[in-house]
Amino acid sequence: MKIKIKNRTISVVMAFTAILFGGCDKFLDVTPDNVATIDYAFRLRTAAESFLFTCYSYMPSHAATGGNPALFGADECWLVPTSGNQSFAIARGYQRVVNPYMNAWQGTAGCKDLYQGIRDCNVFLENIDLVPDMTQSEKNRWSAEVKFLKAYYHFYLVRMYGPIVLIRENLPVDAPPDAVRIPRSPVDECFDYIVSLLDEAYSDLPERISNEVQESGRITQAINLSLKAKVLITAASDLFNGNPDYKGFANRDGTLLFDTETGGNEKLLKWQKAAEACKAAIDFCHSIGHQLYYYRPAFSSTALTDSTLIQMNIRNAVCEKWNSEVIWANTNSMSGGIQSASTPRGLDPVLSSNTGTQGSMAPPLKIIEMFYSENGVPLQEDDSWDYNSRFRVMAPGESEAVYLKQGYLTAKMNFHREPRYYADLGFDGGIWYGQGHYDDKGSDLLYVSCKRGQPAAAINLAAYSTTGYWSKKLVHFQSIIGAGNTYATENYPWPIIRLADLYLLYAEALNEASDSEAARSEALEYVDMIRQRAGLQPVRISWLNYSNNPNKPASQAGLREIIRRERTIELMFEGQRFWDVRRWKTAVEELNRPITGWDLDQETAEGYYRERLVYEQTFTTRDYLWPINEDCILSNSNLIQNPGW
Repeated sequence: MKIKIKNRTISVVMAFTAILFGGCDKFLDVTPDNVATIDYAFRLRTAAESFLFTCYSYMPSHAATGGNPALFGADECWLVPTSGNQSFAIARGYQRVVNPYMNAWQGTAGCKDLYQGIRDCNVFLENIDLVPDMTQSEKNRWSAEVKFLKAYYHFYLVRMYGPIVLIRENLPVDAPPDAVRIPRSPVDECFDYIVSLLDEAYSDLPERISNEVQESGRITQAINLSLKAKVLITAASDLFNGNPDYKGFANRDGTLLFDTETGGNEKLLKWQKAAEACKAAIDFCHSIGHQLYYYRPAFSSTALTDSTLIQMNIRNAVCEKWNSEVIWANTNSMSGGIQSASTPRGLDPVLSSNTGTQGSMAPPLKIIEMFYSENGVPLQEDDSWDYNSRFRVMAPGESEAVYLKQGYLTAKMNFHREPRYYADLGFDGGIWYGQGHYDDKGSDLLYVSCKRGQPAAAINLAAYSTTGYWSKKLVHFQSIIGAGNTYATENYPWPIIRLADLYLLYAEALNEASDSEAARSEALEYVDMIRQRAGLQPVRISWLNYSNNPNKPASQAGLREIIRRERTIELMFEGQRFWDVRRWKTAVEELNRPITGWDLDQETAEGYYRERLVYEQTFTTRDYLWPINEDCILSNSNLIQNPGW
């Protein structure tokens, strides 16, 4: 009887979804047909475990080129003009209020239905205690996992839509229609609720996964603390913390949805709270063995150069599954497709007809210029790096052999850059280490050649780089291009949070929370650990010796710029920049710069290395938040649209 009473909520949940998220006029006419299914779902442990995995199944498809708005929705990578990719439509300014792209509010146009996921999480939490053949500790653990998932789905929606409708519990069957028409909650209340769920879940989660074969990807205390840090950083950032752009943004009853005060102690307190959460997450991760990844070759019979080892530090921090740096990876979203999209066709000239590689993920020149010079400072700040001659054609010599094909004409842009440049990017004349060729001093290393008529050129108009660059970082070095159309990718689950991400979040929070030398010094400790792994000197040494602005790290504003750039470079192509430029409120600047690349139609180096306009990107203030489908607004009289839509 108890099970049936609890399951009476299912009908009104379906009704609630229809009116709040689906636009169904006769929402009370829905007849529940899954009561028996729910009945059986909690009679045995095995069935309850299946429902647990259903709750996990709503995890966004982070590695899917068509399922993650952060991959192509900003400016890190551009696609071919004919691409129908949903997030790419957002980057081109095509977002709309009728069936919005990447609509996680309803689960259409490229996204999963996160409110459906939250609803199923609530059903699980309401019924898990009824399962007879489980220990209480196991029930507590599974409940904690589902509370975490519920928190994450709410957080994902907040990043998209700002103030959202909070679904704390499913409504009873006798709830009146007005109770179903729930308004949006103020954004601070949304963040507080998400954090409260994470806090509730924490103690019942395991410290680490003990059965890696069966449970990798399940939620742990380290994941929980790391997400809490990210949530609080987001809440403290400019988009959500005292944003004057949303002054007067309120529900129909007058409830203000944003605190628009731009200064004062409350703003700083949010940053201090975020810094404390970051430090707690870092300390805990360290205590259970998480550390920055360093590549230790296990199979090569030839000693690798230091330059190649540094590149492998960077590439494999992402591509080596379950390495020491990965805190949370999505086992429901594997990397095979994105590796294909990141690998040029014709990379191996012997197998140039292979169509298993799509090679369509194309970083534009403005992204290329963000990487530092070999001295660890921005190109335009490095007095020894001639920025004005960056398009000049040059032939590399023996000293550049680990990075550039000897004797092959390429642009000065590709010379004397930091190691992350060569680890992250494929480009004309650039060495592509791996893919079956592991002697970095050998003569058979693969390299990209993509001018007109060359193997990696724009031969197939649906599968080429529109800029002349590729996101090599996302390709495991042991993935092999084979005969025919085969591409044997060394698959890895997408890393959602890694330790470098936490370090940079902590550095950011420290700098924002206190304009003091002590805070800047501690922030730089964490930035410098990442730079050291990338083969760079500490920030202060690099700026003092090579920058035309040597005092930049000594001010809060200067260090803010450095930390943000470090974050952009270190996490390039991992789906972080999309959210970062929004929460920093720099998207209006960053996403209004043109997308450019090389002149792909040219055969000669002199003709090819000319900057060519690919797209004139635009972004306005309204684009910071997604539009809610207008059907939802019409169906729920208490639901209001985001500003500008």
